[in-house]
Amino acid sequence: MAKSGPTKTAGKSEPAKTAARAVTAKPGSDRAVLAMPKLEHWHFEIDVEKIGWLSIDTSGASVNVLGTGAIVELEKLVTRFEDLAASGDLAGVALLSKKNSGFIAGADIAEFSDLADPAVMRPALVKAHALFDRIENLAVPFVCGIHGFCLGGGLELALACHYRVAVNDEKTRIGFPEIKLGIFPGFGGTGRSMNLAGPVPAMQIMLTGKYLRAGAARGMNLVDRLVRHRDMLRWELRKAIIQKRKSKPAGFTKKVMAMGPLRSYVASKMRDTVKKKARKEHYPAPYSLIDMFEEKGNDPVAMRKGEIDRFPPLMATDTAFNLRRLFFLSEGLKKQGVRKGKKPVFVRVHVIGAGVMGGDIAAWCAMRGMGVTLQDLDQERIAPALKRAKSLFRKRLKKPQAVNSALARLEADVEGKGMARADVIIEAVVENLEIKQKIFADVEAKAKPEAVIATNTSSIELEKIAKNLKDPSRLIGLHFFNPVAQMPLVEVVRSKVNSDLAVQMGCSFATAIGKSPVVVRSAPGFLVNRVLMPYLLAAVKRVEAGQSKELLDEAALAFGMPMGPIELMDVVGLDVGASVARELGHPVEEGTEFARLISQGHLGRKSGRGFYLWTKGKAQKGTPPSFSGSLAGLGRELVQPLVDECERCVKEGIVASADLADIGVILGTGFAPFLGGPLNARKNDKA
Repeated sequence: MAKSGPTKTAGKSEPAKTAARAVTAKPGSDRAVLAMPKLEHWHFEIDVEKIGWLSIDTSGASVNVLGTGAIVELEKLVTRFEDLAASGDLAGVALLSKKNSGFIAGADIAEFSDLADPAVMRPALVKAHALFDRIENLAVPFVCGIHGFCLGGGLELALACHYRVAVNDEKTRIGFPEIKLGIFPGFGGTGRSMNLAGPVPAMQIMLTGKYLRAGAARGMNLVDRLVRHRDMLRWELRKAIIQKRKSKPAGFTKKVMAMGPLRSYVASKMRDTVKKKARKEHYPAPYSLIDMFEEKGNDPVAMRKGEIDRFPPLMATDTAFNLRRLFFLSEGLKKQGVRKGKKPVFVRVHVIGAGVMGGDIAAWCAMRGMGVTLQDLDQERIAPALKRAKSLFRKRLKKPQAVNSALARLEADVEGKGMARADVIIEAVVENLEIKQKIFADVEAKAKPEAVIATNTSSIELEKIAKNLKDPSRLIGLHFFNPVAQMPLVEVVRSKVNSDLAVQMGCSFATAIGKSPVVVRSAPGFLVNRVLMPYLLAAVKRVEAGQSKELLDEAALAFGMPMGPIELMDVVGLDVGASVARELGHPVEEGTEFARLISQGHLGRKSGRGFYLWTKGKAQKGTPPSFSGSLAGLGRELVQPLVDECERCVKEGIVASADLADIGVILGTGFAPFLGGPLNARKNDKA
């Protein structure tokens, strides 16, 4: 039922707008077509072949969503379809989207809070199930054409149709993202997807929230036919109706894993997989879905009915509430870019510095479709970055043609010729003020007047770097996090002299490359490093005092952190941690274990040893000692320095609000999403 785009509609359908007109026309007459409900979110017409063309166009929204008003109207439409089919005036219905953004992005999340009460949610589900069952049981073909996003409730509606055609291009994405909102499909999608794709494949996409490309959806039997272009959908849907095509369910071999004792075994394996990523007390939805599979997984209809009992309690959990909040905060980050005038277009990016950060920033931009020139002192310094880029492209893009296209967009540029034509120029060299000032003097002389110029510095104040520029207001910070391909956050750093437009352009660029921008004020550590270091250093201090590092890491996991603080310090690198600590005024004391490890070259994962010994990229941990208290309570104590520092950042104006602090820290550190962020957790007495 979830969606993945902006969700608020301009308003709800009023009863007067959705009331059906009286049907007085004789079957077969033109007036029978006119006797349709007044529609706000749908369009319908019947052609000379008696094919009904139904299009969704959610009023006041950039994407289609299945809000209450749309469902009420669809219910009235289906009643008319049943009447027209019975009278022979309707050969079939073809469902399409009028919006360029895609088919249907899901249910309207803006309504979820109103539906969180199980007493309200349950009857709403019963009504939706009955409606989708009527579509599935319609006497004439009901088919749909998919382009762009087809997610959550949109996919559930598509699966209720008799036949599905999808556009086979990069924009088409099909899936069930509900698990990311603390719920699972609730409009019958569990049973219908299992009936078509097979129980285990369907469970995998529901448990992961993974989006499928059109080809993969076709391979799973969630889509019946692919076309190359959107303008081919109508023709294929017409043929599907005339030929009365209907999807075929999954074969016996795909269903056997849900039969008899095998189902309990499969369910157990699913739980083991989920446990590696999420604890039941933090994220109950995947466990509830697996329990339902274990009870009813051999019967798709029983699975669908099971949603009505299991879905409402999940919607009412704190986890679901907090994850919905984070969804809206994430969507709000996209609105920080340029809002007035012509929307900026970023075609070319020039990156100066081919080290790990600079090279990976360049590779990410190329993978996102931009032409990129990567500059360093010589080709030898650029070569490793190109090698890493090729590995990233192969992993993410997979198809040889797509990989080769991305490689062609990434160009070594020792002489920096690409700087003059770049829309965005990013400096990512060593943390040396003099070098950076020299680079930006050259950048300012060569860059286009409208180009974004940015530094990836994590420690030097922007005002100092921009000091000698003719127009210091242009220089912003674009602080990426390592690994660039995995970390969603970009801190857009604002100096005292920045123009609003420069900062907005930085936000627009971050959004254009699929990152989430959080605007922070230029100050040591910005937001994420500043709040993270007190947490890590306090944990290290506990280890220095004799506490078990394994116990501390386990306590952090019990609280909800994705990784314990000692393991994280090893991943960050002890040398990097010490450098950031020094920058923030907390230098590592001589004679400590921390200082000794650094002096011996034991820098963490990258050197094979830090606080832990590392083998094949994994920390070798001992068994934590027994602990009589609450592990989660100990974890809460561990994160307290992070929470306190977040409050100080808001008070000092490092970020504009507690909401931005929450979403920034979650995206930048992985802080327990189910708690809604450190300040939200404190407000609710969870941290």
